[in-house]
Amino acid sequence: MKPDNGKDEMEQAVSERRVPGTLRWAYLALGFLMLLLGIIGAFLPVMPTTIFIILAAWFFGRSSPRLEAWLLGHPTFGPVLRSWRDKGAIPPRAKMAASGGMVAGYALFWWAARPGWPLAAGVALLLLACAAFVLSRPD
Repeated sequence: MKPDNGKDEMEQAVSERRVPGTLRWAYLALGFLMLLLGIIGAFLPVMPTTIFIILAAWFFGRSSPRLEAWLLGHPTFGPVLRSWRDKGAIPPRAKMAASGGMVAGYALFWWAARPGWPLAAGVALLLLACAAFVLSRPD
């Protein structure tokens, strides 16, 4: 009988998350796409970063434990990802950046599209719901 050191449970959890065959390759490709979008978002003020990095970690968790471990151990992204995974937490700075981005995005939408009131109200409600979710997460 093997000694129970917790490693078997961890290996089993990782293998249960991994998907087989072609789907694994699709998840790997989506992980790289999300990572690329997250990196682009770090440089473009109208595009988010965090959600794409979280999605990349999720896709890598089902396709490549090595890449998932790399992201979780990354000096910049790792702490935020681990905090999200462990507690569903979003740091205060990220909350403010997300909320500010939503306000700026709505202002740009209002200015560029000149929407009628039903569309403007619908977009405003959607963004308010998103902001409420982000702001309700623990720090």
